[in-house]
Amino acid sequence: MDLHEMQNTVVRLFNDANAQFHKMPGSAIILRYIKSSYQDDPVRSAIELFLFLFAVRYMLSPSYSTQKKVKLTEEEIDELVDEWTPEPLVAATTPADEIENEKRAVLVGPTGPKSKLSNGRTVTNLASYNFYNFVGNETLKEKAIQTLRTYGVGPCGPPGFYGTQDVHMKTEADVAAHLGVPACIIYAQSFSTISSVIPSFSKRGDIIVADKAVNFSTRKGIQISRSTVRWYEHNDMEDLERVLQKVTKEQAKKPLTRRFIITEGMFENIGDVSDLPKLVELKHRYKFRLILDETWSYGVLGRTGRGLTEAQNVDAREIDMIIGNLSGPLCAAGGFCAGTEEVVEHQRISSASYTYSAALPALLSTTASETISMLQEQPELLTALRDNIKAMRAQLDPRSDWVRCTSDVDNPIMILTLKPEVVASKGWSTKDQTQLLQDAVDECLANSVLVTRLKAYPQGLGVNPRDEGWQPTPAIKVCVTSGLTKKETEKAGITIRHAITKVVKSNKWSK
Repeated sequence: MDLHEMQNTVVRLFNDANAQFHKMPGSAIILRYIKSSYQDDPVRSAIELFLFLFAVRYMLSPSYSTQKKVKLTEEEIDELVDEWTPEPLVAATTPADEIENEKRAVLVGPTGPKSKLSNGRTVTNLASYNFYNFVGNETLKEKAIQTLRTYGVGPCGPPGFYGTQDVHMKTEADVAAHLGVPACIIYAQSFSTISSVIPSFSKRGDIIVADKAVNFSTRKGIQISRSTVRWYEHNDMEDLERVLQKVTKEQAKKPLTRRFIITEGMFENIGDVSDLPKLVELKHRYKFRLILDETWSYGVLGRTGRGLTEAQNVDAREIDMIIGNLSGPLCAAGGFCAGTEEVVEHQRISSASYTYSAALPALLSTTASETISMLQEQPELLTALRDNIKAMRAQLDPRSDWVRCTSDVDNPIMILTLKPEVVASKGWSTKDQTQLLQDAVDECLANSVLVTRLKAYPQGLGVNPRDEGWQPTPAIKVCVTSGLTKKETEKAGITIRHAITKVVKSNKWSK
């Protein structure tokens, strides 16, 4: 083929392509755009052509991995496996841990006001939450045995699958009726109740305003939610209002988001109670939702043990979510969240602890219903407990020169901290206070009274960098029970007071 024929072929192909191009819809618009845009700018045409070709090449190129693949022989793999040492699940015990374990009291048999230790001694047990001595109630035992024979040990499945039984529905109805709210949902574990409820409603971008002294399970729920957290000083309603005003001002021009106030009815770490009427007032004024953790106040406060709402004469329906405990004062297990129908039904499909955990064993659900009924029908149970609380407090505060009780007058868990003036005069650090109070606990045990100590939070909680420094004040926990007589309670209180005095005045701490 000569040059002339080649030129004719190229021209013919070009004309055919041009004719085909003109047949395409919109071809005239494309040509007009190219002529008007690129006739005076050949550099731009070249750059865009290059980018177009690069994009086509990139789309057609095969996928590849940035990770370098290394092929190992069987011998090399075996060698690496032999050299690998897994990290232990639990760190090795330190000498201090071993000493503490040796001192730890081990109970044999049922827990009661008088408990037997593994060394054969019988002690007055003021370290359990058996406030009404329900553990030793024969009626409750018989009902639990009957339920066990009817339903078996456990449902072996989550509530949303095949774990829900009629006794669970009855307990939910009993709690809701007791509180005076439309609905209730029960969980199998007390600790994971509020730590699962909070992230069910509060997500990333939402705002939580919380009391600095809330308990560990509440803090874990706040951490899991990944919400924006604002802390206010413990039980300081003026500081709470200041924080609410600041949050409201910051969010004025931003998209609407969910906002919550989270606090406890009766604080686990300090023992005092919240000002619920003021909380409800601030909630309505600044348009927040209120989550109230009544883990330690439900079953204790109020005329029938209904909690802080009954004690402070507040309609429970004013609280968006009331979280409570069935395993403490009620001596059963699990927890609950009470509120509106919408609040409860939302948790049945979105609360991790409810959805993915086996349901509460039927015998424990029955026990919770029975103890709720007993508190309502036998007000003398609460009266007897409060009489013993007064008797114990009379022996410890204000009679003791060294400790003070920070708990509410109706709180059976008495939190005893060293008086600030004593700490200041002695120059004791937090570590010193912890060790001194542990020595006092050991001295009480040597005198046949079992009490425990308020423990600090684990390091690295991670809710908020500014929150890492907050820790409960070192304290002794004395759990009063109506299972003891008034004289036995007074005698135990005297023993505790004398043990603290003996330790403080010892050569180790008197210097």
